[in-house]
Order: sequence, then structure tokens, then C-alpha cells
Amino acid sequence: MKGPGFLDKLLAGTDVEWHALADIFHIKNGYTPSRSKKEYWENGSVPWFRMDDIRANGQVLYHSLLQVSESAVKGGKLFPANSMIIATSATIGEHALIGVPYLANQRFTNLTLKDDFAHRFIDKFLFYYGFRLATWCQRNTTKSSFASVDMDGFRRFQIPIPCPNDVERSLEIQTEIVRILDLFTELTAELTAELTARRKQYKYYRDRLLGFEGIDVEWRTLDEIGEFIRGRRFTKADYVDEGIAAIHYGEIYTHYGVYAHETLSKVRSDMADSLRYAEPNDVVIAGVSETIEDVGKAVAWLGEEKVAIHDDSYAFRHKMNPKFIAYAMQTDAFHDQKAKHVSSGKIKRLLIDGIKKVTLPVPYPNDPEKSLEEQARIVAILDKFNTLTNSLSEGLPREIKLRQQQYEYYRDLLLSFPKPEEAA
Repeated sequence: MKGPGFLDKLLAGTDVEWHALADIFHIKNGYTPSRSKKEYWENGSVPWFRMDDIRANGQVLYHSLLQVSESAVKGGKLFPANSMIIATSATIGEHALIGVPYLANQRFTNLTLKDDFAHRFIDKFLFYYGFRLATWCQRNTTKSSFASVDMDGFRRFQIPIPCPNDVERSLEIQTEIVRILDLFTELTAELTAELTARRKQYKYYRDRLLGFEGIDVEWRTLDEIGEFIRGRRFTKADYVDEGIAAIHYGEIYTHYGVYAHETLSKVRSDMADSLRYAEPNDVVIAGVSETIEDVGKAVAWLGEEKVAIHDDSYAFRHKMNPKFIAYAMQTDAFHDQKAKHVSSGKIKRLLIDGIKKVTLPVPYPNDPEKSLEEQARIVAILDKFNTLTNSLSEGLPREIKLRQQQYEYYRDLLLSFPKPEEAA
């Protein structure tokens, strides 16, 4: 497939007919069966789809993570197989093609082809066109505290039928578009599967390297290794384009990897005396998060200057290799210890007095020079795995990103059907 004229060649001068979404689909909201009725949620056999299903299993779904009983189905009617679900509130635009009869929760609007149009479309073609619908939804939300799609405009959204007077030819065109886009999807899926396997391999070797079997090692508490310095508060209102380099606790688990040389954010220079800082080679630790996994995530600060840190984070100051410490704080051994010193409740917070008693390995503890050499050796190995599995500028993530960009380019090209005013 080459050149921007591919769709023109595929259409070969044939017409394109446009219909409103509401003309083509039955549009119905999903729902959640009453949680107070246990019989709805016991021994279930009816698939009930949520956003978690898309996140876990992709956008063409045949099995749901949760099932409900038949008694939970309103009027005894399921949404038919090969319908689409699309989120019209909260995570707007996420959508999936469902290959079995099902229910979905209230976050989703369900699109089922009307009988008059069932023979005129390939389901997968409509699924791919759903990406254009998703973009429209994201751009057309109501202005309120709870974002939701303009449903009047949603019903008027236009869907193309290529070659409307020749159903067989129309389906051939749709099939070819689906074939090409499926190919891109499969190639990306293969890379993603490879990345998943590599990350499992990386985790295995990281935990094994940092387990130090057969090596002289001493497990010391963090309190023995270094000291914790808590940051001081700043807010988004303090952010500026040019100012003092700063790390917000939330950025540690949403933006940074194992180490950083530059910061995402900067705060006002006139705040300098009111802030606290991480020095070069400190490890900055998130003190708060919504999950146990993210709270306590660490990033080694390798910049040349000190950096301001938020009051819900800590600078851990020490004399070890900072990347070694950051890697060690990713291991299962560290997470198992850390979990015992995290507050309960919706917001998870490190209980710092307990965290100080968590242990990390110190190789060759009686020979500081040899210890640092061993730490550096392990870091060099883990850096290679980290680049392969996490770097957006190198390795598999970069390849996946480029493949995804290519796929999105051709998807847009293949679905850009001319409207009457464009064809004139």
C-alpha cells in the first residue's frame, strides 16, 4: 500500500453514502445489576463487560472478567453478539467489538446494527471506524464536572457506506480495509507479546541478581544505609516554564523510570528558600499514591544540580550506587517488605518509621571498593534490560510506538472517505 491515493484507487470512483449513527444502530445504555442482590452475582454465566476488560484483554472481546446470572438481565434481553461498546463518560472514546451476547456497565453506550443495515456492513469495518467516532467523542464532551459525550451530536455522527448501490463490491472494499488494518494490528500485537516476555525475563534476572545467591552480602536497613529527607510543599500553581527544577511525587510513578537527569517540571525561583532538595545521586521516593505498587516507587536523581522535591516524597541520601538502590527498590523482596509499612485507606502513604527498617542488599559489605564495583556491574546488566524493555527512544517500546504511529496513519488514510462537498 503506497501513496495517499490508495483509498481513491480502492473506491475506483464509486460513490460513498453517509448515514447518521442513529439510523444505522440501535443505541442503548449499559447498566450494572444491583449489587445488593447477591443472586445476580453468584454462579454467573452472562458476560458483563467493563473498562477493565478492554485494559486487560484488548478491543475485540469474547470473554469478560466478570459474569452475572441470567436473573440479572433486564427483560431477559442481552445485547447481541458483534455489537460495539463505546465509553461516553469517564474514559471517553474507549471502545470494543464484542463477539458474544453480553451486558455492559453504564459507562458504555452499546451500538447494535439495525436489521436494515446488517447485510451492508462488516462488523470489523465498523469497529475500525469506531476510532474516528472515538476521536469525535473526545472532542465533543459536555462542559460539566463529570465529562460526558454530547449525545445529540453522537446520534448524528456520520458513518460511510462505500459503493452503496453494489453491496457485494461494498463488502469487498470493507474487507480489504479490514485486512490491511488487521495486519498492522497483528504486527503490533506480536511486538507487544515479545515485550511482555522480555519484561518477565528482565524481572526474573533483576530479582535473581539482587538476591545475591552465593555472594558475600549483608542485608542492611535503610536507616543503616542512609537518611530520609522529606520534601516541602509546592502546587501546580507554582509551576513555571523557567525556574527551579522540581520533582512532584506523582511524576515518579507516571513519568520517570529508574533514573533521571532532567526534570519534567520547574517551580518559581522566588520559592528557593522555602523548598527542600534532593542532591545529585540521591534517590527520590514517592511517599503517597492510590496503590501499594506505586507508593514507594523510586527514581535515582543523576542530574548535576540539586532538585526540589514535593512534601509527599523523600530524598534518600546514601553512599551506594544510586541506580543500584533504585533497581533494588523494584524487586519483589523490597515490595513484600514495603507493603507492611503502608497505611490503609484509599490513599496509600508510606509509614516512614517502618520503611526505615526495610532492608536492602549490600554486596561485599566489608570491602567498600569491591562493593561499589559489584553494584556497578549489576547496574550495567540491568541498564541493558531496562533499555530494551522500557526505553521510548530505544528498544522494543520505541519499535512498538513507531509501529502504532504507522498503523494510525494508515487507519486514518483508509477511513478518510470523501464527503459530498469534498467530491464536488
